[in-house]
Amino acid sequence: MIELKNVSLKLKGKELLKNINITAENGEIVGLVGYNGSGKTLIMKCICGFINQYTGTIKVDGVDIRTISVEKLDMGIQIEVPSFLSFYSGFKNLKMLAGLKGNINDEDISEVMKLVGLNPDSKLCVAKYSLGMRQRLGIAQALMENPNILILDEPFNSLDYEVSQNIRRILLKEKEKGKTILITSHNLYDIETLCDKTYQVEKGEIV
Repeated sequence: MIELKNVSLKLKGKELLKNINITAENGEIVGLVGYNGSGKTLIMKCICGFINQYTGTIKVDGVDIRTISVEKLDMGIQIEVPSFLSFYSGFKNLKMLAGLKGNINDEDISEVMKLVGLNPDSKLCVAKYSLGMRQRLGIAQALMENPNILILDEPFNSLDYEVSQNIRRILLKEKEKGKTILITSHNLYDIETLCDKTYQVEKGEIV
């Protein structure tokens, strides 16, 4: 479960978030909708512990995230454009990231790459990936360690219809496992199809 209470954020004197209150329960997909620059991604960065200058509280399963180191948060995260080492293959990128915690093996990485429609045996370096392939690799990275919480910022960007349908099916299966999933999307169909509830963000406020 994720719970934000009266979360506000000021940076360099500018108010970026104001009294944000959000709850996302276990087994729920919650959507954040709004125009670019509305504050959706900032909210996600605060939840993930990337930004901590906010006031108010953010709790995960009742624990204030400020008391947990980022690497110990049980979250799969994909925020903004996925960033990888461009001269390595997709598999090698995921293997290096997986090595930070050591929770999964090569077979687990291969399976999650196949799940999102990527070939784990391909030697193609990420520099030669299409935008859609990079996006799928980012989703694979978020999924691969089987986290209880998924934070996905515009996960359907650059994906064609068939691939998007597959990712929707994956997210619904993750929901069935009792996971908490928070997504942003500009596509109303994605929100209506997937989300149990949505929050509309405008100029840093929930409206």
